[in-house]
Amino acid sequence: MQWEPVIGLELHVQLATRSKIFSGAATEFGAAPNAQACAVDLGLPGVLPVLNENAVKMAVRFGLAIGAEINEHSIFDRKNYFYPDLPKGYQISQFATPIVGAGKITLQMEDGGSREIRITRAHLEEDAGKSVHDLFPGLTGIDLNRTGTPLLEVVSEPDLRTPAEAAAYFRQMHALVRYLKICDGNLAEGSMRCDANVSVRPAGSNEFGERTEIKNINSFRFVERAVRFEIDRHIDILESGGTVERETRQYDPDRDETRAMRGKELSEDYRYFPDPDLLPLQLSPELINAVAAEMPELPAARTARYQAELGLTEYDANWLSNDPDVAEYFDAVLAVSGNAKQSANWIMGALAAHLNKADGDISSSPVSAAQLGTLILRLDDNTLSSKTARTLFEHLYESGADQPGLDVDAQIAALGLQQMDNSDELAALVDQVLADNPDQLAQLRAGKDKVLGFFVGQVMKLTQGKANPKQVNELIRERL
Repeated sequence: MQWEPVIGLELHVQLATRSKIFSGAATEFGAAPNAQACAVDLGLPGVLPVLNENAVKMAVRFGLAIGAEINEHSIFDRKNYFYPDLPKGYQISQFATPIVGAGKITLQMEDGGSREIRITRAHLEEDAGKSVHDLFPGLTGIDLNRTGTPLLEVVSEPDLRTPAEAAAYFRQMHALVRYLKICDGNLAEGSMRCDANVSVRPAGSNEFGERTEIKNINSFRFVERAVRFEIDRHIDILESGGTVERETRQYDPDRDETRAMRGKELSEDYRYFPDPDLLPLQLSPELINAVAAEMPELPAARTARYQAELGLTEYDANWLSNDPDVAEYFDAVLAVSGNAKQSANWIMGALAAHLNKADGDISSSPVSAAQLGTLILRLDDNTLSSKTARTLFEHLYESGADQPGLDVDAQIAALGLQQMDNSDELAALVDQVLADNPDQLAQLRAGKDKVLGFFVGQVMKLTQGKANPKQVNELIRERL
């Protein structure tokens, strides 16, 4: 039997506010355990929550970015469950009436294709604390610093069909929230986490199979691997005559497998009801319009601008626009170099290759945008050849960590990378190469133009790449 996977993702986006969603406690990462949990976060008697206005504006900003309906009237609910890191015994969330309604994004795939993915809703809620199981033998530590941190939970429809699509969706949403500056996107610190709901059904069927949920995945690669494992596990169970049980599971990246955590709760189990301590949230059209007026340029618009104004291909424009840090780096390089195509080529080529090898990102590049832009300038004005430009790039990359801010022109002079501008000296080298290779010269005279590349290469070798290949080509043709 052929099986079709059905995948939906719930993304937990930690909003970049300075204080928590219902209290004035700080949200800064890395504080000593339980140093940033106040009486409101803990739900102590006599305290009342007060909604963070900036969290609301960030939710509206996200809703506008995905073309969603912004609900002017929304309600905060109590989601009741009992766990050691949830001291109140309930989580303030939104359920039936969220702040952001249905929207969609166009998912860009690596093969150049695209698919529209529906988003059910995005609602505001507070985060729970953190249980730490590996510090005290036989005991669990509870750190409540994260309690009350504002989250935007983004729930997709079950429109994803492959592990690769799930990872691409997570990656694209990660880029979007960073474009919007509503989340720093630091996966290692838990700023964005993902729950994956997975089921399979016979190909062609319209009925959904039983689903399982994989909790708290914080890596694009792990999302793909966890979903793939779970799909295979479902298929194995069904093809052996078994039944998939609805449950919550966790992914173990070391063993590349998912393991059962607990039975999966239904919404009825949480006994949602409106929080009596919080009034319904009523948004004015003026507030929504004010947020809309401050919206940044989004990836799709940036891609279109790069194509229309800079003449970049659709592939190049998409590649540069997908990550806001890459797009800003490209803009900074272009501001210095004035050459869009060369700037794109160097970022997507040499720089990307080095960063991938080091498992780094553009923010960790040892070569600054100003340095790369100046390098391209010197390539365009023939100070550098393509070979010496590569040599200079390697030097800047290797030295950048220890010596940031190296002056490009000074390094060109210090390393002796300038192209030869002495025509008489270059002409003498051309004459020497022609005289040293009479057989190839005869072939060239006989009309075998491909041999010209051999002579250019010999001259470049003698000059250690400092000659201008175009000038060498012209001198050889003059000699003929």
